[in-house]
Amino acid sequence: MDQVQRPEGYRLVGVFEEDGRCTAAACFRAIRNLAWGDCLYVDDLSTVPDARRRGHGRALIEWCLEEATRLRCDELHLDSGVGPDRADAHRLYFNMGLRITSYHFARELRRRD
Repeated sequence: MDQVQRPEGYRLVGVFEEDGRCTAAACFRAIRNLAWGDCLYVDDLSTVPDARRRGHGRALIEWCLEEATRLRCDELHLDSGVGPDRADAHRLYFNMGLRITSYHFARELRRRD
């Protein structure tokens, strides 16, 4: 992360318990592209299983929204996997005002090592 992603603007914010344990984190970066303009892109948002349903994810998204505003971004974006195990995360995103605005397509490539 420090050698590759941080020089590209990748940042990390977390939620810490009183004992100092990090129980949730958001990894993000400010980006600019033709489709979205200036936006804050959340690469990763995760909460450890035993700390879920305590509002940590909501708090991190709220913090990211404030940071996006501070950075004068036009939008906040994140991708989320699909499947029944993602239902709680998706409910949170919808409740936070995020909407599904596109499909994300991917294809694995064979590496020529």
